[in-house]
Amino acid sequence: MSLTVIAQRMGNTSFQRLVTGLVLSTLLVGCSSTKSSSVRVVDRNNTVAQRPTVTTGQYVVRPGDTLFSIAFRYGWDYKTLAARNNIPTPYTIHPGQTIRFDGRSGSTPTAVVSNSSSSPSSSSKTTVIRRQANGTTTTTTTGSKGVVPSVASKPAPAPLPPAGPAPTGWGWPSNGVLIGKFSSNGSLNKGIDIAGDLGQPVLAASDGTVVYAGSGLRGYGELVIIKHSETYVSAYGHNRRLLVREGQQVKVGQTIAEMGSTGTDRVKLHFEIRRQGKPVDPLQFLPRR
Repeated sequence: MSLTVIAQRMGNTSFQRLVTGLVLSTLLVGCSSTKSSSVRVVDRNNTVAQRPTVTTGQYVVRPGDTLFSIAFRYGWDYKTLAARNNIPTPYTIHPGQTIRFDGRSGSTPTAVVSNSSSSPSSSSKTTVIRRQANGTTTTTTTGSKGVVPSVASKPAPAPLPPAGPAPTGWGWPSNGVLIGKFSSNGSLNKGIDIAGDLGQPVLAASDGTVVYAGSGLRGYGELVIIKHSETYVSAYGHNRRLLVREGQQVKVGQTIAEMGSTGTDRVKLHFEIRRQGKPVDPLQFLPRR
């Protein structure tokens, strides 16, 4: 049946309402289809977010980890983390080893003291002292009347080493435009970002020892960490290629890597300076230019 015949039988007003309803239905179906096939938009942040120091739980060492990289990742001073886990210098760790952030671990008997008297009629007492990795000690005494309840001492907090003097003679880690500045806000940048060309030299900002060279820290890509003193370390992230190895001594201005975009969305160098594990503004140390 033609539209003309339908219009004549329904009348102009009814016919117009029918056409309007069909058009609206078509538009609604189109909108529903567009919504279901929409593209998800992902916002990629160019800065590395700063997280507070982790003080709970534990971490299981993986191949390629060092105590320095674990301390860097979780906001610790490496010496404090080593002390908390009874790890002596040179801070060697092994895959599968557990690193505790809360200091808890199974207690281990460290001393057994016998208070037995030479007289047969005297009561015999044995004291067992147990020390945990977090510094807590418990004392249990066994005598003729049974076991005396344990007395636990409060754990001594791991001492934070005094801050030493900052290394002198800092130099810029690369040439380029400063595109990101340090922020003390924990949710923002904890270093600076320098734009450059792919393969551009990345330089050691001060004399020191390479304590990490790898890609095991999420968000940093190919990363180099240099220890400058017992207090200060510096970090160089998003490199294309690393030119130094762990344990290597480097001098200020020495090329340690090639700039790249690993772990980020553009070619740049992410540079940090940390004092006792805490990020500080690198611009306070670098010469003005």
